[in-house]
Amino acid sequence: MRIKTFQLGELNSNCYLVETAPARCIAIDIGGSPRVLLEYMRMQKLRLTKILLTHGHFDHIGGAEEVRAATGAEIYVHESDAYMLTSSSASLHSSISIMPFRAITDYTVVRGDCCINDGDCSFRVLHTPGHTHGSVCYITGDVMFSGDTLFCCSVGRTDFPGGDAHYMQNSMKLLKELEGDYKVYPGHGETTTLEYERQNNPFMR
Repeated sequence: MRIKTFQLGELNSNCYLVETAPARCIAIDIGGSPRVLLEYMRMQKLRLTKILLTHGHFDHIGGAEEVRAATGAEIYVHESDAYMLTSSSASLHSSISIMPFRAITDYTVVRGDCCINDGDCSFRVLHTPGHTHGSVCYITGDVMFSGDTLFCCSVGRTDFPGGDAHYMQNSMKLLKELEGDYKVYPGHGETTTLEYERQNNPFMR
């Protein structure tokens, strides 16, 4: 499994391209203009089959509709954040972004503790509310894509609409108590490991 990182959109959100089988891949969060992403897939002869969204804020969904239209990939989002995909205000686009809003109307909702299979990989959906009601982490093998739930030595903001500090605390407890270690790919910033966060992240103590 190869993972390629792109920083997209006005807030430089991390977009991850995961090769799940030869010539096949999925994307996790597409936060803005996806031209570089589409060009990379063309050059590498990769077929995008799925787009997994960690939550519904504009800086993680902003380029998803353009990529869906170009590739036919299926979009997945937790049921509690699905309403954000068609709302400029709920996704925070209208209050922060200066770029045009592209609503996403063709998507599949998921719930916690289910799996999304693609190629040789299976992505476990772990519901981790706190940043938004429908925030999730995706786990495959020894890798976790944590969106805006878990960052290196920090967590996502809980002061936006739909955020909840109590839920975030519960989500940190859930992640801390997972068995084993994972390499963590967050929605912003550098990669980390779950064990490092257990030892150093103040929100996990």
